[in-house]
Amino acid sequence: MFGARCLLRALRSCTSAPCPRHKPSARLSVRDALGARSTNGERVKVQGWIRSVRSQKEVLFLHVNDGSSLESLQVVADSSFDSRELAFGSSVEVQGQLVKSPSKKQNVELKAEKIEIVGNCDAKAFPLKYKERHPLEYLRQYPHLRCRTNALGSILRIRSEATAAIHSFFKPSSKIKVPEENFFNVPAFLTVSGQLHLEVMSGAFTQVFTFGPTFRAENSQSRRHLAEFYMVEAEISFVESLQDLMQVMEGLFKTATMMVLSNCTEDVELCHKFIAPGQKDRLEHMLKNNFLIISYTEAVEILKQASQNFTFTPEWGVDLHTEHEKYLVKHCGNIPVFVINYPLALKPFYMRDNEDGPQHTVAAVDLLVPGVGELFGGSLREERYHFLEQQLARSGLTEAYQWYLDLRRFGSVPHGGFGMGFERYLQCILGIDNIKDVIPFPRFTHSCVL
Repeated sequence: MFGARCLLRALRSCTSAPCPRHKPSARLSVRDALGARSTNGERVKVQGWIRSVRSQKEVLFLHVNDGSSLESLQVVADSSFDSRELAFGSSVEVQGQLVKSPSKKQNVELKAEKIEIVGNCDAKAFPLKYKERHPLEYLRQYPHLRCRTNALGSILRIRSEATAAIHSFFKPSSKIKVPEENFFNVPAFLTVSGQLHLEVMSGAFTQVFTFGPTFRAENSQSRRHLAEFYMVEAEISFVESLQDLMQVMEGLFKTATMMVLSNCTEDVELCHKFIAPGQKDRLEHMLKNNFLIISYTEAVEILKQASQNFTFTPEWGVDLHTEHEKYLVKHCGNIPVFVINYPLALKPFYMRDNEDGPQHTVAAVDLLVPGVGELFGGSLREERYHFLEQQLARSGLTEAYQWYLDLRRFGSVPHGGFGMGFERYLQCILGIDNIKDVIPFPRFTHSCVL
């Protein structure tokens, strides 16, 4: 009897308790909210940062962005939600109904039922100002804040998509990604390249690649150099001609770029419109044409006949400088151009000897692109034991590279590879002049802010 009374009281309590009015709000990114097909008043929750505030007598309009897209989501709220804390840069959580927008400027909008201010932002002290298009030079002063701007947001989304595109390019062909080394028990230095490690792996896997940070202590403050940057490097076994290698290099550039253009349309358009007007046409010109090929010897002759005065006089046997590279690209109609067969004396010991006296060259290749100059560098590797042994002896490296010679003793095959500077690639496709603007935290000579 006592148990029955308790049960009855519990049931009465349950039926008299208020029932939840709504289903729990589904959390959506701004990108997903903007792309929602159904706008039947679904209750959603969006979190992000306020990009603009507009208050009218009875209605409050907010634009909220969470970094998932260039476009922000319009939030419409009753004027009673208005607050000084709802300011440009403040972080908020908004719950409400996702409905079709009556405005032609957007397909959907969020009708707010609840707005929670997560983090305040003092708009007066905030270095980024509402409706102000800050120059990239100004934004470099604030590496901890600049990712919140439209320009850097677009560049970093493109960077992410380009990373995925590069991995996608290598993945279908059963290529193996080699991880970067992290810990050592012997004296070591920061890596300039993973190439030699890739050559080890190419003795077991016919196609390998790596994609990670590399470091160079180059005392340069130029627009095209960083102390830390990212490199895409690949090594391919059973490759016997530079033509085969160049085909992969051109394929990587075009395939990755087409994927970026397809998946980051708005972000690329922002860069081409506001940062580099005219770059859209220049990029289309690169993509629709086959890349050209000239020899180093031909390149030097073109430079010698140029009417332009160069800071560095072009001579056979001297390396090409940036001014030379950019001139060659313009001479070739602003189409990317492969320069092949460099003098042996200019290149490292591992590049394959062409045996072509009297002008002794190696099977090396650089890809030069508009606006940047050198983007790719590669070569056929010297797979012949005795040739490599002689080169190492001349350089005094035989003892240190005995393991490298072993690769030629045990099942050696013709092979070749290349590296592509990732930041320079982004500069090339977006038309961004300074390499410091295409990496989240630029580190260069005398500067390591973050």
